[in-house]
Amino acid sequence: MSKLLVTGGAGFIGSNFISYWLSQHPEDSITNLDALTYAGNEANLADVQDNSKYSFLKGNILDKEIVGRLVGEADIVVHFAAESHVDRSILGPEAFVETNVKGTFVLLDAVRQRKIHFHHISTDEVFGALALDSAEKFTEATPYYPHSPYSASKAASDHLVRAYGDTYGLAYTITNCSNNFGPYQHPEKFIPRMITNLSDGQPVKVYGDGKYVRDWLHVLDHCRAIDAVLQSGKSGETYLVGGMSNDVNNLEVAKLLLQHMNLSEDKIEFVKDRPGHDRRYAVDWSRINKDLGWEPEHSFEEWLKETITWYQQNEAWWRPLKEEAEQLYVKSGQ
Repeated sequence: MSKLLVTGGAGFIGSNFISYWLSQHPEDSITNLDALTYAGNEANLADVQDNSKYSFLKGNILDKEIVGRLVGEADIVVHFAAESHVDRSILGPEAFVETNVKGTFVLLDAVRQRKIHFHHISTDEVFGALALDSAEKFTEATPYYPHSPYSASKAASDHLVRAYGDTYGLAYTITNCSNNFGPYQHPEKFIPRMITNLSDGQPVKVYGDGKYVRDWLHVLDHCRAIDAVLQSGKSGETYLVGGMSNDVNNLEVAKLLLQHMNLSEDKIEFVKDRPGHDRRYAVDWSRINKDLGWEPEHSFEEWLKETITWYQQNEAWWRPLKEEAEQLYVKSGQ
């Protein structure tokens, strides 16, 4: 039996991971440390609230006392807690540095004293962007070249993890994942924002020319990848985790959504591009496939249909979150 400390477990990926892990490893216990910022929602974990192997503590990863105590009770730390929305990082970068860099430092310092395993969740955005006309993909050897305050803060946290491994002998693994989607994702994010806009009869807003390519990974496939790394991954290694979306651009995603929701393409509205917008991401996940046998289970389009259905059936969950996000961007002039 293992005791996991999960940070940011009330967020999108973290909450899906907790539900997944307790279903797959019922002998293990999980403590969830989350500050419950706008991105954290205890409703995401309704299915495990009564599970005796699950406990929740509201707290910030910047709090050394809380972190030290919880790390002292754990066998493994799985670190999801992060500010993660690029648009918010442009509006207010300080919070990203505080949480993503300093918060990771606080955790690492506690873990090195306890000498337990630390798994760090990161992003493919640390690598920058790829050319649209290129067949190149990000690999574990791709140099870092972040373009936004968000990706720069995540790059810094990755470097801190590796530095603690080299300097203090910290046992760690890192996964850099592509864009996640699926249930319980905040409606300010690209796919749920489009689904919920269309549900409200609003247009889908697409930045620039819409030819921004992303590698889409369903959150449950991501959870399976983390499971594989925690079970069989090599300490000190980084694994890239991607989906099966095959270089689909944002405009094509919008058109797929319209098709599945039986709406016409006149619902697409092109809006002014955002600063530092990366052109293309593509992830080579051959290492985790070769070393650990992981691969995504379903196609992007199949998962997308399921995601549309989930948001259509869970308006009570996303409605208040959407209203809060819209107020933020109105205030900021976005």
